[in-house]
Amino acid sequence: MAWRSRGLTNAELFRQLQDHGIIKSERVAQALIATDRKHYVAGNLNPYIDAPQRIGHSATISAPHMHAYALELLENNLRSDSKVLDVGSGSGYLTACFARYIHQKEGATGFVVGIEHHPQLVALGRSNIKADDESLLETGKIILVEGDGRKGCSEHAPYDCIHVGAAAPQTPHELINQLKPGGRMIAPVGPEDGTQYLEQYDKDADGKVSKTRLMGVMFVPLTDLHT
Repeated sequence: MAWRSRGLTNAELFRQLQDHGIIKSERVAQALIATDRKHYVAGNLNPYIDAPQRIGHSATISAPHMHAYALELLENNLRSDSKVLDVGSGSGYLTACFARYIHQKEGATGFVVGIEHHPQLVALGRSNIKADDESLLETGKIILVEGDGRKGCSEHAPYDCIHVGAAAPQTPHELINQLKPGGRMIAPVGPEDGTQYLEQYDKDADGKVSKTRLMGVMFVPLTDLHT
């Protein structure tokens, strides 16, 4: 892609994405810059390149521009008291970005629930976040759980916003049911190795849901542990 960026530091990477017009919100930029990708990309991989990278167990950490899109699409629902569900939290990177965005204002009470189906990915996310800032977990700003992300996490529902980091084959109605009136969900939808689209679901005050198709994407499938 013509605007693909890379940097020597986390801040340099995201400032380049700002320069290319990918990141438009300064508050989003600050949350991304404050969450150093070096803690979330393992081994000898370059954490500061705008490309998806594998993290094991058939999972990836998305390209930085996709994390930026997710934050900006959900920005109006990321308030200081918001509850967020991050389905397929994987490396823990975007989960941490959501938490940092919410807590940019002093006295914020919101939190982010990250759910993963594979116990080793839950452990990886927890390890990565601890290496970044252990207080995100200790203070309850982030809660990581193991479970079938397709079913959401009813314990903390309803949510002001939901992000889905893997492709559902069809509209994920069970997740929409856990969305608060006035809430928003973004999710890639489509078959593995087929045409997928990033879709936005908005639930109005009366519970009516509208769908907006945003862009073509390629994501790993949203599955359970045994699929």
